[in-house]
Amino acid sequence: MRLKRFFLRYYPPGIILEYERGGHLRTKSIDLLDLTPETNLDELVSEIRQTEPLITESRAEKVKELVLRLQQKQGQQGHHRFCFCKELKAHILPLTNVAFDKSGSRFITGSYDRTCRIWDTASGTELRTLEGHRNVVYAIAFNNPYGDKIATGSFDKTCKLWCAETGKCFHTFHGHRAEIGHTAEVLSLCFNTAGNHLVTGSFDYTVAIWDVASKRRVHTLIGHMGEISNVQFNWDCSLIVSGSVDKTCKLWEAVSGKCVATLAGHTEEVLDVSFDLSGQLIATASADGTAKVFSATTHECLVTLKGHAGEISKICFSPQGSRVLTASSDKTARLWDVQTGACLQILEGHTDEIFSCVFNYEGDAIITGSKDNTCRIWY
Repeated sequence: MRLKRFFLRYYPPGIILEYERGGHLRTKSIDLLDLTPETNLDELVSEIRQTEPLITESRAEKVKELVLRLQQKQGQQGHHRFCFCKELKAHILPLTNVAFDKSGSRFITGSYDRTCRIWDTASGTELRTLEGHRNVVYAIAFNNPYGDKIATGSFDKTCKLWCAETGKCFHTFHGHRAEIGHTAEVLSLCFNTAGNHLVTGSFDYTVAIWDVASKRRVHTLIGHMGEISNVQFNWDCSLIVSGSVDKTCKLWEAVSGKCVATLAGHTEEVLDVSFDLSGQLIATASADGTAKVFSATTHECLVTLKGHAGEISKICFSPQGSRVLTASSDKTARLWDVQTGACLQILEGHTDEIFSCVFNYEGDAIITGSKDNTCRIWY
């Protein structure tokens, strides 16, 4: 093996190694999920050298320089105040979800009009429409960091895999079954980091893990007592989090499918769940009008976010992990401090409930999607 070059990954912090083996270029990542501005550089580089054979003594100084840049990026986490930029009349019928690709140059929208649309962020122009579902397109996702595939989940009880460039449908996944034997609607989906697995959540109370290449179902996760509202992998793909209308959130081992924890505390349905990029925190949004942040390791509730005047339908962390963004039926989105639970900013302007909200990769742009049939871009 011969190391060719380094790439820096800011969120979550890590170093990508490009190396040659057997005449082929390959990559591997050194994940630094526990890195903080206070981390001792010499000790960390020493640990990396012990575990990664590609990092020889001659490369140690370069690695130290890259880790320092990651620390400096972490130190730049000031409070960015967002301003409204533009509004897009995205669909004829209400939006259900929005999602960025990794670069933030494109985003996708799902809708009750049974389509998913791809948009250019800078110009606001529509690039492509993905048509083929026979009912509401509710769940949408890019296979970030690659961004060459899009997955859509629908009330027609299927999940489809599309080419992000041409709009061609690669495959339709079938297989969620309700207890009475009928197929049930797919409400949520998420790719893992490698892009080789897809997890879906359904009205049938189950979570399914799919192998993208073989199109086969790998696991069915059973344990919730109500419909699944959202599912997500953590960054290293070891855990899956699921939220349900049974008022709980569950943590599952991705490989074995075993449930390792149930996070409780909400008094109404859990409508959304999200990992931060480090995989150390979990945020939940509920119909009780509150959001909570839990530790992914101790499963303890660290803070409760109160202030919305209606149910919270969507929640996500900023890439830096220091902020949480929520969307609510009270027609606002709110930005919160993860540590203190303080509301830092209220994003107003939509004329109906907000279904979805998302940060771009750098954390300096937000898109909100609403039942008023528009999405608003904030910088």
